[in-house]
Amino acid sequence: MTRARDAREIVRTHRSGVLSTQSSKLPGYPYGSALPHVTDHLGRPVILISHLAEHTHNIEADARVSFIVHSTGVDLQAQPRTTVVGEARAITDTEAIARRYLRYYPDHTQYLQIGGFRFYVIEPVQVRFIQGFGGLHWISGEHYLAPADLTQAETSILEHMNQDHGEALRTYCSYVHRIEALDVQMIGIDCDGFDVRADGQMLRITFAETVTNPVQVRNALIALADEARK
Repeated sequence: MTRARDAREIVRTHRSGVLSTQSSKLPGYPYGSALPHVTDHLGRPVILISHLAEHTHNIEADARVSFIVHSTGVDLQAQPRTTVVGEARAITDTEAIARRYLRYYPDHTQYLQIGGFRFYVIEPVQVRFIQGFGGLHWISGEHYLAPADLTQAETSILEHMNQDHGEALRTYCSYVHRIEALDVQMIGIDCDGFDVRADGQMLRITFAETVTNPVQVRNALIALADEARK
């Protein structure tokens, strides 16, 4: 994998990060808090924020933000982490991203029903990727972004896999994560890999190679299933 893809995988795999915005209440000071997120197909963090939130006021005044996502472990400093430094932009065409977001967080439907919540995407300017001790890298926003967008194909792929290939999904969980799950649903797929909900637990499964179209997705899923059954 490339460093850019490794950095994206940190953001794609973990389900929350810390958003830091420029404080309007305390000018010159950053304001940070933890938030759940998903990634869009390009690997950009997408967050859902109330219009009453401190972050919303801050972003309206100054869109420059950072968002850090990190692995957990006994030695935090040795764990990989990715910080996306960029600008937060409200998403105006929300239909596709709302469907994707709610597959990961179905309980958040209530927020959209209440009203006053908006989706924001963080457009990366620079990305800081720390692989562990000594592995420190800056990646440009342009190079961080994924090379393919599978938005148009995602819904049909998920429907097909969930309706016709439940056994394969269970096999993936057993092979990659050593988890013997009964109820497995694919909830998202992108050019780097896919996410499943296995007996209520969200798991990330990464493709060996980046895929760029539905044919390559199919081939990658078949290859993974064949590898798991050997």
